[in-house]
Amino acid sequence: MATTDRQATTLALAHALSAAERGLAVIPLSRTKLPALRSPHRGHPEHAPCHGECGRFGHGVYDASTDPARIRALFAAAPWATGYGIACGLPPHHLIGIDLDTKPGTDSPAALRELALRHLFTIPETVVVLTPSGGRHLWLSGPPDVAVPNSAGRLAPGIDVRGAGGYLVGPGSRTDHGVYGTAPGTAHLAPAPCPAALLRLLLPPPRTFHAAPPPAGDRGNGLVQFVLAAHAGQRNTRLFWAACRAYENGIGPALTDLLLDAALHTGLSEREARATIASAARMTARHP
Repeated sequence: MATTDRQATTLALAHALSAAERGLAVIPLSRTKLPALRSPHRGHPEHAPCHGECGRFGHGVYDASTDPARIRALFAAAPWATGYGIACGLPPHHLIGIDLDTKPGTDSPAALRELALRHLFTIPETVVVLTPSGGRHLWLSGPPDVAVPNSAGRLAPGIDVRGAGGYLVGPGSRTDHGVYGTAPGTAHLAPAPCPAALLRLLLPPPRTFHAAPPPAGDRGNGLVQFVLAAHAGQRNTRLFWAACRAYENGIGPALTDLLLDAALHTGLSEREARATIASAARMTARHP
């Protein structure tokens, strides 16, 4: 390995350990911004899905940790890593990342300002990470009982969202396109609470509640099948969406066990699945 790569790995580890001291769970990343450790189950689909229950490294964001010993072990297993990712949605910050990209033909900062004016919210002073391409990552803190899904362009063109199951490239990481760094005056800040109006935009839109909803029937079966069709990285998001639809249509209690079984079949743990369904029930209760 070239000396510069060794230096980049050493710096990435130092930055990752510093982030962990602030309660941010991290994983090593390669220069491509992808997790540096490949899945130990590649080529063996019978072992998937696995979120690290096997005890080995290589499960992407599910490897993320704030434990210094584990972080050092992760980087020791990936000596080619030149950056680190920060897992979103985990306690204590329940991080939400607003990625203002620099795609041709879009003005993501202007789009966010327009959303703020239209929906009457203000982006608080918070951590801002500058990307090598000229973009910005805004770090916000979400409620502990809400799972914000990942999305690309759904909020507005050029605005991507990193939530539960996603990660942000940490400041100090070196990639093929350059180095990520914090904007002046923001490195010492903690992620600010996400404004309530913005949080509502980040979540799946509620549907109209029917006073006399139909029985579960085909509708319930469709939601269960939607969860069963989830691939890696989609399981929590699909379960949350399906559970929201079920509760909005009055069939949540009747469908809970079926959704839970479907989630377990895709590889979610029972604790994780129950928490997601409960979060959907609480969230839909706020939108009668």
